Amino acid sequence: MSRKQTNQAQGFAGTIKRFFLSAFVIVTFIAYFLHERLANPANANAAGTTPTTGAVPTAPTGTTTGDPAATATNPGTVPTATPAPVQGAAYKNGTYTGPSVNVYYGNVQVQVVIQNGKIANVTFLDYPHDRRTSQMINNQAMPWLTQEAIQAQSANVNLISGATLTSQGFTNSLQAALQTAQN
Repeated sequence: MSRKQTNQAQGFAGTIKRFFLSAFVIVTFIAYFLHERLANPANANAAGTTPTTGAVPTAPTGTTTGDPAATATNPGTVPTATPAPVQGAAYKNGTYTGPSVNVYYGNVQVQVVIQNGKIANVTFLDYPHDRRTSQMINNQAMPWLTQEAIQAQSANVNLISGATLTSQGFTNSLQAALQTAQN
C-alpha cells in the first residue's frame, strides 16, 4: 500500500469516527431531553411554565396572613419595589404567613415565627421545585435566605445570584408577614 493510499484510508477512518461521535452526542442530547420531559410532565406544556390549579394557599390554623392585595402582580413578574427595612421594630409574638408571590418558575411563600419580639425562624411554605434546576438552586438558596433574615431581623436581605427571583419572592412575602407582625 502506498503512502497516499494509507493517508486516504486514515482520513476516511477519521471521518467515520467524527460522524459516529457527532451522532452519539445528538442521540445523548435527545435522550436527555426526553428524560426531562417524561420524568416531569409539568415541563411538557407548551408555554414552558408550571401549570396552576387555581388553588389559593391558606394559612395554617392560628396564623395571620399578610394583605394579599399588596402582592397583586401580573403572572410571571415579581414586584420590583424594595421593601423598607423594619430593623429595630418590635414584633408581636406569633406565627405569621406572608402571601404567595409568583416568581415565574413557581410561587414563593414564607412563614415567620416571632418569639420575644424577634424573628426566631423563617420557613418556606412554597417555592419553585418542579424542575431539577429549581430544586438544586433553591436547596442552596433557601438556607442562606433564612439565615440572613434571622440575622438582619428584617426582610432586608441580600439577593442571591442565580436565585434572584426566589430571593425577591422571599423578600416580598417575608416583608408582608413582618408588616402584619409589627406592633
